Amino acid sequence: MAGMTLEQLKIFLAVAQHLHFTRAAEELYITQPAVSAAIQNLEQEYGVKLFHRIGRHIEIAEAGKLLQVEAQKILDQVSLTERGLRELNNLQRGELKLGSSLTIGNYWLPSKISEFKSRYPGIQIDCTLANAETICVGTAMGQFDLGLVEGDVKPALQTTLEYEIVGSDRLQIVVGEKHPWFEHGEIELSQLTQTPWVMRVPESGTQQRFEEALLNWGINLNELNVILVFTSGEMAKAAIENGVGATGISELMVKKEIQLGTLRSIKVIDNREQESAMLTAGYAYVEIVRPFFKLKHRQRFQTALSKAFEQMLLSSMLNNSHQQPTTNKKGKIKS
Repeated sequence: MAGMTLEQLKIFLAVAQHLHFTRAAEELYITQPAVSAAIQNLEQEYGVKLFHRIGRHIEIAEAGKLLQVEAQKILDQVSLTERGLRELNNLQRGELKLGSSLTIGNYWLPSKISEFKSRYPGIQIDCTLANAETICVGTAMGQFDLGLVEGDVKPALQTTLEYEIVGSDRLQIVVGEKHPWFEHGEIELSQLTQTPWVMRVPESGTQQRFEEALLNWGINLNELNVILVFTSGEMAKAAIENGVGATGISELMVKKEIQLGTLRSIKVIDNREQESAMLTAGYAYVEIVRPFFKLKHRQRFQTALSKAFEQMLLSSMLNNSHQQPTTNKKGKIKS
């Protein structure tokens, strides 16, 4: 038996994708007869039909569906192996594929990528931005070497993905100049239900963490007057700058606007503990600290590049933890 070749698998996958021999040939820059011969050889070798010929059209057969899944796995593994071999040159060249949720990708990750590129200038970094849920699924499917999200990893993916904290930020409740809270700068927890809200979509890591905080404070999301829901934090930020609603948003996203005075971060007094708070020197404030998670597949091959980037993130987090004070759940600085 001659056995199948990688070239045959590449040709087969192209035909399976396009369901058209000529288009597959054009994609691969080979002739249409060469495509037909490769498929015919596979069918004859294993005594199966990979495609049904129906007039001038083709449909993938059951054997073809099986081969499509397995062939993709084989070619993915070959690609990873080739990358691993290329990296046996002290990380002088190669490619790192990252997937990042939007807030991390736009505000936290760029400095990390710049630091890594300064160490390894010959490395190409391909970074995809999407919501947290998409990045989790993509990492599980092998689209990314590493994923970075601020949202929770769903239980269904926790057996597939290994996740670890590599950073954090705070969510702040923010309003624009037209909002009645702007002048005061602080409210009581019970007042959160007394204003319109601009929210993110449920798949957003920011939204997931904000809803979790609300529940911890004894507030159900249904109690809030949600007037707008956006797919991005930038859209939510723009809406409250020009309107009267409030939003929960990363401090990384509004740092500039708060400095300019177009937005204001609102402190929230925990009036559930008024009696105990009166015994202390000042009010107790609630805050929302959320972790940034690094994701990787538990079983897939991890490239040397991926390991190097992972180590840089962990070292950076360790350095920052030594340099910055920590806060307790009431927002008071610990020495």
